[in-house]
Amino acid sequence: MKNNFNINTLVRENVKAMKPYSSARDEFEDYDTANMIFLDANENPYENGVNRYPDPQQASVKSVLAQQNRVEKNQILLGNGSDEVLDLLFRAFCEPKFDNIITLPPTYGMYGVLANLNAIENREVLLSEDFQPQLDEIMKAVDSNTKMIFLCSPNNPTGNSFSIENVQYLLDNFNGLVVIDEAYIDFSDKASWLKKINEYPNLVITQTLSKAYGLAGIRLGICYASAAIIAVLNKIKPPYNINELTQIRALERLSNPTQIKIEINSISEQREQLLKVISEVKFVSKIYPTEANFILIKVDNANQRYGELIAKGIVIRNRTTQPLCENTLRLTIGTEEENIKLINALKSLI
Repeated sequence: MKNNFNINTLVRENVKAMKPYSSARDEFEDYDTANMIFLDANENPYENGVNRYPDPQQASVKSVLAQQNRVEKNQILLGNGSDEVLDLLFRAFCEPKFDNIITLPPTYGMYGVLANLNAIENREVLLSEDFQPQLDEIMKAVDSNTKMIFLCSPNNPTGNSFSIENVQYLLDNFNGLVVIDEAYIDFSDKASWLKKINEYPNLVITQTLSKAYGLAGIRLGICYASAAIIAVLNKIKPPYNINELTQIRALERLSNPTQIKIEINSISEQREQLLKVISEVKFVSKIYPTEANFILIKVDNANQRYGELIAKGIVIRNRTTQPLCENTLRLTIGTEEENIKLINALKSLI
């Protein structure tokens, strides 16, 4: 349990002072609205299913997520994709041209993009050769203006999870926010850090419905944190950032956890089969351990192999320009039929 953490020391002064925008739908949230006539928000009155503004706090979706993940609704913030959630963290806690964050390449590229967008210094500390955080180097990079450390676990593009001991060390010893991006957690045997959300007031977890839930097209990201952190983010989020259609589709998908589990298991099984076959491909020199829905492989010439696969109608990701990823390709796990075509294409290359 971390007891010496005060979130108010991290919040930007202008954010502390501001009052959130109060939308028309925020002002009567405690009332029974079933028989009310809505003449408050300048909407078109003719019903078509989406003529009204959506629930600005997405109460129905949060209720399901809270129940399924055993957290409180006030510990959840929803964003237009995880990228909006991450951007809100920068806007709430990082003073432009003054504060800094730490990222651990190779990792998800949007952390650096958002740092640049918000005029925040991004201090990059490379992962070790086995793709684990280098704790000593990270702590050397920390100063009084370091507000956040970003951990992607399982990591993109490497596919591995960070050890419990490494993450625990940063939570215990860093007095800023430790943001754990768990976009791929559903494909891992490791437990989510959600179970520790009440033990660490500096812990922020982001998840998404884009990967395991198969809803990349609706753009719904999730942030779990203390009620105090979520309250700060709610002050600055756009009032109607999650549209009605997204909320409806999310509820439909979340109501069928059995089907989601079936799909996750299928992807995991296909991953294991693909790993076995790839090991027999002669130009693959290394297969990195993975707990995600993709595999990172090292090949003889990534640019060449990428072009050859494109010519055969198969699109993968060339990661050779990323730190520690020279001559690597990232392969997403497809359907059984798609994976067979990938295997045949790989075997056909000289």
